[in-house]
Amino acid sequence: MAQSPIGEKPSLSIKRHYAVAPEKVWRAWTEPQALSHWFGPGDTESVTRAELDVRTGGRYHIAFRTQDGEEHDVSGIYQEVEPNRKLSFTWAWKSTPERVSLVTIKLRAAAGGTDLDFRHDRFFDQQARDNHERGWTGTFVKLDHFLET
Repeated sequence: MAQSPIGEKPSLSIKRHYAVAPEKVWRAWTEPQALSHWFGPGDTESVTRAELDVRTGGRYHIAFRTQDGEEHDVSGIYQEVEPNRKLSFTWAWKSTPERVSLVTIKLRAAAGGTDLDFRHDRFFDQQARDNHERGWTGTFVKLDHFLET
């Protein structure tokens, strides 16, 4: 996972290859029922809300509860929507709405499946980036398992 050069806002990058078609990976990110099966870090007990209006300018709202009972609530606006190719959206936690970052997911058909390039940019500071890296790492483990089934 790469960091941005000094002077820029911190960011993180995750790359994956899935042995499924881009359409299946796309659905995992854009259909509320599918997203509810895997979204959230490893200690997520359940997704309690998954409202996704997947269109440029549309909004999303996702809430989940971790095993310790803590509630997490994130929302944003879709910036770019290119079905089965690219999804870009703002990201702001209910607890820190002034800290708006940007998530971009690019999908590319590749030999035997799909390459996914995930970037989360414009973190408030290095600590926020590091906290999100931990969360996204656990989340991607769950996405990996979801797409294997």
